[in-house]
Amino acid sequence: MKKLLLVLFIFPFVLQAQDSLFQKKMFIGNGDTLPYRILLPKNYDPGKRYPMVIFLHGSGERGNDNEAQLVHGSKLFLADSNRTKFPAIVVFPQCPDNSFWSNVQLPVSEDTPRVFKFLEAGAPTVSMALLEYLMRDLINVYPVQRNKIYVGGLSMGGMGTLELLRRNPKFFAAAFSICGGANPKTARKIKNIPLWLFHGAKDDVVPPKYSLDMAEALLKLNAEVKMTVYPEANHNSWDATFAEPELLPWLFSHKKK
Repeated sequence: MKKLLLVLFIFPFVLQAQDSLFQKKMFIGNGDTLPYRILLPKNYDPGKRYPMVIFLHGSGERGNDNEAQLVHGSKLFLADSNRTKFPAIVVFPQCPDNSFWSNVQLPVSEDTPRVFKFLEAGAPTVSMALLEYLMRDLINVYPVQRNKIYVGGLSMGGMGTLELLRRNPKFFAAAFSICGGANPKTARKIKNIPLWLFHGAKDDVVPPKYSLDMAEALLKLNAEVKMTVYPEANHNSWDATFAEPELLPWLFSHKKK
């Protein structure tokens, strides 16, 4: 029994110690604040330049605790093997409770049909605007390899990823979106950015048609796009995505021309 208790006490401590590798930071712009966590490469050398990855969380991780955004995805980048193979600066910003990454009209309630109206243009949300300021600040503060900047996200963050690409088509070398979506009419604006889309076939929160329609629009433009649908997955297609052995090799193989 003592041995079991010891394991139970140590396990949360290990998780907390791992999460603490992501330094807590706050970005302030135009009077608004965007919390974020940043993971520096192992044996970080400020004299070298590193790729940068921005990861956008889903709506369930919104807030201002600067912790919840690490619930999904952080373990992928904390894995020692990945930190060794793919040294990078990894950033997890946190969207406030009262905001949304993407400028999209949401379903009225959980009981209404899951219809999302993705806007083709328009002003960014406060969080999106802050995120754009943050990513430009980061490349000036840290030694970022500017032709190897990537973005990915899940659900609300997958939608935010596609909108961020549309608003900044020359900034990113490649991207991935998990159970997200966008207006297919915006495909032309992001056609030059390699993109990998993931979705669960049984997703009843964000229907898979929103990723499939975007993939189809990009394929018609001869864009470099991959589409992976998990036949048995519902909204949580991110666990399967993070387990994809080719995700990080594919992502880091790209650099902006």
